[in-house]
Formats: sequence, structure tokens, C-alpha cells
Amino acid sequence: MTESSTIPIICGPTGSGKTGVAVELAARFPIEVVSADSRQIIKHLDIGTAKPTAEECNKVRFHLVDLIEPGEGYSAYRFVDDACAALADIIGRDRIPVLVGGTGLYLRALTDGVVEIDNEDTTVREQLQDEMSRTGPQAMYDQLARVDPTEAARLHPNNQVRVIRALEIYRLTGQPKSELLAEAAHREGEHSFEHFCLLPDRQELYAAIDRRVDQMMAAGWLAELERLVDAGMGEAIRQARVIGYGELLQFMDGELTLEAAVDLIKQNSRRYAKRQYTWFRNKTSGRFFSSRGELTSVLADQFSAKRGK
Repeated sequence: MTESSTIPIICGPTGSGKTGVAVELAARFPIEVVSADSRQIIKHLDIGTAKPTAEECNKVRFHLVDLIEPGEGYSAYRFVDDACAALADIIGRDRIPVLVGGTGLYLRALTDGVVEIDNEDTTVREQLQDEMSRTGPQAMYDQLARVDPTEAARLHPNNQVRVIRALEIYRLTGQPKSELLAEAAHREGEHSFEHFCLLPDRQELYAAIDRRVDQMMAAGWLAELERLVDAGMGEAIRQARVIGYGELLQFMDGELTLEAAVDLIKQNSRRYAKRQYTWFRNKTSGRFFSSRGELTSVLADQFSAKRGK
């Protein structure tokens, strides 16, 4: 594979079967997976983030898994750096890289670019969050509209995370985010990409998510969390805000029954999948597939053509 080759991105909501497609393809082609999952980069949180199993890792190599400790910050800009390094390594060994994941922010940063600012100092962000709690979302949105009307027009006033982020960029750089992007003051991947989006029937997806949560519980998810809490990681895990772990911590704290915690995990996972589904449908340009089999077949044909088989 050459630097100029188009790299496939297998994307879609949680529970749609993206990793399964990659593992199946790895039986026929020398592919390696670059993960684009904001949960799987966190060390120790294995079962509840559906990290690749030992069996899957024996079939295909995964990159960008287990990068940070719970509670540690990780930016989209850093993802672009890490992903580009992994892609260069894979291509340099004449292997086939495949991006696999459902974190739209990371994928968009890689394909479209992300504003380059210092993300390490959180002082400004904390000040803005405090201001948000005191004045409310509308006042902060109005402030953004004054300094960056172009960016404000793209956002809903209640999207507090994005409003704060845009104001943070303005206060750190003295320039509106929209102007920085227009001036191409951003970092993006050096490769070309093609999206292959797996969007199963919604009801089938929700049922699959419910089954997967039950399977995770049967696989020892609660025991995994208990070991981590005993090791002193409870608060860091809470700060990581990963669906499932917070709900189980509520059970351990006596705030929920185990049955209620599991039901809440399923509900929150379905809601997350719904948001992802909508995001990929509206924001992603590429090809859409309703079944794993169809997507696997299309990618297999593409890989075969590229390698002249």
C-alpha cells in the first residue's frame, strides 16, 4: 500500500458490529486496525468499552487502544497525531490500515482538521464552565454570537460543550474559531479517506445493544470495576464518564439496585447509539450499509482489486 492510497473508515454507532467486520476481513487480508473510539483509549476499562478480546487481537493487530489512564485528558488534536503515526507505521510495513470506530469527533478531526491550540491548560475552560453555571446557556451563547457569529450560527444555544469550546478558542487565541478554520490554522491527517458507515435497522441495533450489555455483565463487568475501585481508581473512573461504569458505581454506592443499574446502562447506551446514528447519517459522506455481510463483501472486493487478486 502506498501513501497516496485511500484509507477506509469503518464507522457507525456502538454495537453495530464494526470490529467484527474488521476481524473477518483480517482472515483474508493483511489489515491492521487503527481504533477511533474515545472509550477504548482508556486503560483498565476493558469489558464495558467492548475492547478487542484476546482472540480478536490474535487475528488482527489493533492500534490506539489503552493509551491513557482513567480521568486523563485526550484531545482530538492528539488523536490526529497518534492516528497519523499509526498509519505511517502500518503502511511502512506494507500492511493495510483500516480506521474503525464510532467517535465522530476524532474521525472528523482526522479527515477535516481540528483547530491547533494548547489543550493542556484547562484554566480558561474551567472559568467558562463556572460562568456558564452562573449566567446560563443563553447568555454564553449570546457572548459567542458577538465574538464569532459564524460559529454561533452552527450551534444550538443549549450545546454547552461546543459553545464553551468555541469561547475557549477565542480567549486563548484572540481569534474566532471560524476564522482560524478559514485560514487553515488546523491539523488534519495527510491521507485520503473513504467512509463505510454501518447503520443497521434501529430496532435491531437497540436489541443488539441490550444483548451486549447482558453479555458484558455475564463476562464479569462488575467484578472488573470492583477490582479497579479496590485499587483506588473509583474517582478517576467516575471522571472518565464512560457509559456503564458510572451506573455500576451508583449500584456500588447503594444508589441503585443492580437490576436498575443494568436497565439504565441499556437505556443510556441506546440513547448514545441514537445520537451516533443521527450524527453519522447527517455528517458523514460515504457509503452506507445496513448489514455487516454487505459491508464485508464490498470491502473484500476493494482490497482484492487493490492487491491485484
